[in-house]
Amino acid sequence: MCGVVPARTARPRDTEELAGLLAEADRRGWSVAARGGGTGLDWGGRPPAVDLLVDTRGLVRIDHDAGDLVAEVGAGTPVSELTAVLAAAGQRLSADPVRAGGTVGGMLATGLSGPRRLLTGALRDLVIGMTVVRPDGVAARSGGRVVKNVAGYDLAKLHVGGYGALGVIASAAFRLHPLPPALRLVELPLPSLAHAERRLALLRAGGAVPAAVDLDWPARGRSRLRVVLEGTPAGVDARAAEVVASLGGGLPAEEVRVSGELPPDWGLLPAGGTLVRLSVPPADAPAAAALAAELGGAAGAGARTTGSARAGALVTAFPPGADAGAVYAVLEGLRSRPGWSATVLRAEPHLHDAGIDLWGEVPGLEMMRAVKRAMDPGHRMAPGRFVTDSPHTRREERP
Repeated sequence: MCGVVPARTARPRDTEELAGLLAEADRRGWSVAARGGGTGLDWGGRPPAVDLLVDTRGLVRIDHDAGDLVAEVGAGTPVSELTAVLAAAGQRLSADPVRAGGTVGGMLATGLSGPRRLLTGALRDLVIGMTVVRPDGVAARSGGRVVKNVAGYDLAKLHVGGYGALGVIASAAFRLHPLPPALRLVELPLPSLAHAERRLALLRAGGAVPAAVDLDWPARGRSRLRVVLEGTPAGVDARAAEVVASLGGGLPAEEVRVSGELPPDWGLLPAGGTLVRLSVPPADAPAAAALAAELGGAAGAGARTTGSARAGALVTAFPPGADAGAVYAVLEGLRSRPGWSATVLRAEPHLHDAGIDLWGEVPGLEMMRAVKRAMDPGHRMAPGRFVTDSPHTRREERP
C-alpha cells in the first residue's frame, strides 16, 4: 500500500467475521486498511503504518433481483463478475470501471465514475443501500434494497470516495438499468481549443441526449471527442446522424467515425504513473485539458487528459517517472483558476517523498474532519490516505 507493508493480513468470510476483526483491532488500537483487488492500493495518501490489512475478497456474493432492477453485492466481488451476471439478465450497473481487475468495494471506496454518467448519474447516485463495519466493529446498515427507500442515503454516500477512512464497506445495494438495445459511438478530431469549444456548445444546444461526451486530449497529437448514444437501433442511428451533421462540418468525412461498440479500454485509466482529477465547470473542460497539456509540455512531462466534458470531470495522466516539479507546475496552474480543483488520485513514491499536496483547497474540509473525529476518534482507519488526515496547506512547497 503505497510502499507500506502491513504488519498482518486477514480475509473475513462474511460481515460477522469482518466485524469481529475490527472489534479486535479497536481493542488493540491497531491501524486498519482494506484491500480488494489491489488495483487502488496506491491511490490517496501514503499511510504511516498499517497494523491490519483487511482483504475483502472473501466477501463475495451477488443477490440480484432482476424484477426490481436491484442487486446487493459483497464488497469483494470482482466488478467483472458482477457485470457478467447482470448482462446475462439484460441489465447493468451504469458505471464504467476506471481500473481493470477491481472489486465492488474498491470501486466504491475510490469513488471515481467513468464517462457514461450523464443519463444515470455518478457512481454514488446508484447506491441505494450499504452495510459498513465501523471502526469499533459495529456493523451499520443504511438505505435498503428498494429504490424508493431513501433512509440512510447520506450515510452511504459518506463512504463512496472515502478511501475506507470511516469504516470498511461490507456490501452495497445498487439500482440497475436495462442494457440498451443499441449503441453508437461517434468519434471526431478536435484540431484546436476553439474548435473543441464550438463543437461542445453545438452538442449542448442539440437534442441528441448522449450517454457520454468523452474528451481525449493528449500532450502531443490531435485531440478528439467521443460521443456515446444509447437506445433503439433506429433511434441511435438517427441521433448519430444528427451529431455527425452538427459537429462534423468542415472535417473530412473519413475523420468522422461511427461504430456500434465501445473500445476494449473504454473508461480505463493507465495502470501506472500519476493521476490528477480535475473538476471544472463543464464549459471549461476543453480549456482545462488544453492547459494541462500546455503546462505539462512546458515542464517536460507528457500528460494526457481524458474524461467527461459534459460533467467537467477529467483525469490528467502523467507517464511513469514524471518529474515532481513538472507535476507541481501543472497542479499549481490548474488550482490557480477560480472554480477549478485538481486532486492527485494516485502519486508515485517519488512524489510522496517530495511532499506535494495531493488535495489542494477542499471546500468543507473542517466539517469532513469533524465527521472523521466523530466516527473514528482514534484515527485508525486508513490513516493518512484521505484528506481528513492530510496536513493540507493552500500551496505545496515546490520540490
